[in-house]
Amino acid sequence: MTYMKSLLAASALIVLSTNVNAETIGPGGESATPSSQVVVSDDLVDTIRGMGLSAAFLWHAQADFTVAVTQGATDEFTRLGIEVVAETNANFDAATQRSDVETTMAKEPNIMLTLPLDPVTSAAAFAEARDAGVSITFLSNVPDGYVQGQDYAAIVTDDLFQMGKQAADALAAAMRETGTVGWIYHDAEFYVTNQRDNAFKTTIENNYPNMSIVSEQGISDPARAEDIANAMLLQNPDLGGVYVTWAGPAEGVLAALRANGNTTTKIVTLDLSEPIALDMVRGGNVVAIVGDEAYELGRAMAASAVLHLMDQEVPPFIVAPALTVTADNVIEGWKKSLNIDAPESLSSN
Repeated sequence: MTYMKSLLAASALIVLSTNVNAETIGPGGESATPSSQVVVSDDLVDTIRGMGLSAAFLWHAQADFTVAVTQGATDEFTRLGIEVVAETNANFDAATQRSDVETTMAKEPNIMLTLPLDPVTSAAAFAEARDAGVSITFLSNVPDGYVQGQDYAAIVTDDLFQMGKQAADALAAAMRETGTVGWIYHDAEFYVTNQRDNAFKTTIENNYPNMSIVSEQGISDPARAEDIANAMLLQNPDLGGVYVTWAGPAEGVLAALRANGNTTTKIVTLDLSEPIALDMVRGGNVVAIVGDEAYELGRAMAASAVLHLMDQEVPPFIVAPALTVTADNVIEGWKKSLNIDAPESLSSN
């Protein structure tokens, strides 16, 4: 993800008000609209079903997250009688994504749901679809120069500030709102992680006066997480808690704590992971995982693209809720986030 060098300039920002409330806003300062408000009404269904529409998914990667987004969108398309004619995976490669667009356009989809990998190269990559009148909804990012309502239907993303804030609140609750914290953030210009990471830091610094971030370390390679955690713990042996930018590197941090026999330093991270959740339900170092409602993201993406195609008003910037998953609600939280049952390992502990 380090190749995404101009993503911040093209993507949403966090804005803090004077009372330290905050929200995620769109790239042009748009206010966020909750995804629950973006709905294709029943009175449009018969009309849409009779149009013979088709849709395509052009994803950035393959993971439980994209599977859940795809399912949410697919279920909405099924309700509306829209055929899915293509699904691609660019494996985080911008050149592959451009090729995917060209290949998919041969199938003449009316709708395209996608995450553009790079705002500069994506502007050219999606030009063919845009110029052909395809109704495009973007997940999280937007190509440079694209105008909402004219070039695309909407941007749909997580409530990124709330994800970081909920992580801070969960760690603070576990630490009884006092103690020292390590902050392991994503050291790359990737607005999704940047916003979440900064929201955590902002919340700790502004809402919890008896907690202090005493160590900050960026990470771009998840494989370095264990070494980073070891160095952090060496300098701060009494560290009360650690925030880790997402679950992959959090596994390395957890390995470091275990290797040091550390059972007291608490971990919060983002995005669901079975190994991290398993430690949590067993009463280990992990106290919470903050996830997104990925299935709902997909539903809202599909709905926004359809509404745009039907010349209905579509909010420019749409966010799906965040949710805090703990040992007490892991089964329900897994289902709510990914629309699949939690792994058996979690329900048997």
